[in-house]
Amino acid sequence: MLNKKISDMLNDQIGKELYSAYLYLDFANYYADEGLDGFAHWYEVQAQEERDHALMIRRYLINNGVRVEFNAIDKPDKVFKTHLDPLEAGYEHEQYVTSLITDIYHEAFEQKDYRTMQFLDWFVKEQGEEETNADDMVKKMKLFGNDAKGLYALNQELAARVYAPSATGPAM
Repeated sequence: MLNKKISDMLNDQIGKELYSAYLYLDFANYYADEGLDGFAHWYEVQAQEERDHALMIRRYLINNGVRVEFNAIDKPDKVFKTHLDPLEAGYEHEQYVTSLITDIYHEAFEQKDYRTMQFLDWFVKEQGEEETNADDMVKKMKLFGNDAKGLYALNQELAARVYAPSATGPAM
């Protein structure tokens, strides 16, 4: 049986991951309204990945005898004025999620819960990739986003992203 504090933190993280999916769908809506279907598609795929993360944590809790409870998911409240705004908000959000995963990992370390630490190893690596991707998108938008041809090319690049469920997710 998992430590109560760790199971509570993981249960809360499910809601945070689902909020991330909502947030990224909100970004997709913004870009769809702006006619940037590639950006919209990229964030739709990102939302699917966040949902997958929530489901991985849910399954881990269930497999460890913890009753999962879903809390209310907040409505995204960001207002965007430029095409760069959602990208910067996405990078900031990924840093926040990394801090949440780090907090859970730290608690698991303190409780000597090596099984949960091993489960979270995948999330730690994933968050490193998520932050890098988000930062790269900000950098690309800053470099190319003010040029119509550059923005078009970037939009085309992002439209090519393919959703692939994680086959290498954490062992549960």
